[in-house]
Amino acid sequence: MHRRTALSVSAALLVAAPLLTACAGEARPGTAAVVGGERIATSALQAQVKDVRAAQDRSPQAAQLIGASAGLERAKLNSMIQSLVLRKAAADAGLTVSTKEIEDARKADVQRTGGEKQFQEMVLQQASIAPGQIDDAIRDRLIVSKLTDKYGQDRIIEPIAAAAKALGVEVNPRYGSWDAAKIQLTGGKTPWILQKTTPQTAPQGA
Repeated sequence: MHRRTALSVSAALLVAAPLLTACAGEARPGTAAVVGGERIATSALQAQVKDVRAAQDRSPQAAQLIGASAGLERAKLNSMIQSLVLRKAAADAGLTVSTKEIEDARKADVQRTGGEKQFQEMVLQQASIAPGQIDDAIRDRLIVSKLTDKYGQDRIIEPIAAAAKALGVEVNPRYGSWDAAKIQLTGGKTPWILQKTTPQTAPQGA
């Protein structure tokens, strides 16, 4: 039976990020969030949600999976924001993740779970990640692993917090608000996707 261990991430940033508002005080239409000047379009967010729902619909446990992921839209936006923060933290640390590293990590996960189909089903069930989103999730996991190797488990939050603060995060209020202390969206359970995978540990959750 698989066991998951999550890497808890929290930090105290000096200033909370502002909400995503236009001059008139209304949320910018079509924008879910802005991170470091990079716009996350509502359509891009909805496309990710649609991919997950489509994968869930194909599963024999469709009703159970859909029922257990009621906050999927916010969770996906949370993951999209955090991915951008992780990329910034990796760049600042001079770290990269190659395509081969992602491929090798995926092959190892597939072997441990008994095949590609089983792996995809496990990731969908445990982390609401569609097949086409797996490589990005693995990339983020590898970034966390490299940051941990460079800074140590006790100090990994420092470069991630610095990256988040440098980028600045603005969120459309309809999706909640940005928690600068925890570096995640508030308003629902949207845990960090950062998890290590071992032979006894399930693949990361995104």
